[in-house]
Amino acid sequence: MAGGGTLGGGGKAKRGKHSKRKKKKRVGFVLDMTPLVDITFLLLTFFMFTTTMMQPQVMEMKLPPELYEETQVDASKLFTLLLRGDGELFWYKGKMELKQEPLNAPVKVSLDTNLRKLAEEENLQPKVRNQLITVLRIEDDAQFDKVVGILDYLNQAEIKISEVILSEKNADGTAKFPKRDRRFTIAPLEEDEKEYLRSQK
Repeated sequence: MAGGGTLGGGGKAKRGKHSKRKKKKRVGFVLDMTPLVDITFLLLTFFMFTTTMMQPQVMEMKLPPELYEETQVDASKLFTLLLRGDGELFWYKGKMELKQEPLNAPVKVSLDTNLRKLAEEENLQPKVRNQLITVLRIEDDAQFDKVVGILDYLNQAEIKISEVILSEKNADGTAKFPKRDRRFTIAPLEEDEKEYLRSQK
């Protein structure tokens, strides 16, 4: 056979040292953050309007202005509560009398179990119905939470008192009491009341 050359033909030529490899083109992309920001603010707005905001647990108390005018009242219409510094509560009706007969000494009452019932019974007595005046007298070192507790129980008792009083009718069917005339005051302790509270310690 004549001729020379390589059999099989078509072999790839080797790359030389100076041959350059073709770099692949990277496909670039840009992330648009505008929709993400919009969604974030929409979610924030949604939760702000649908979530109940935490309210501080504060009870507002509006006290009437201090008046020092003397007012004459019937002693039989007075329902007096005495709060001692250690939290003990006493009550008496009318005028306190410790030295003359008949004696009318304060009686201890349980704040959490009996005060509400006692207030209902005393305010619904026939002779003082819708006329009883509740007087709360407090020692200077009494705890504030005890005062709030007394006010709470008196307010709870007012529900039944008002319901009974406003439901009463005259013979002709008209309301016996057009409205509930509630009377309540906070007054300083008298000297004899202070002495009595000290004597019961």
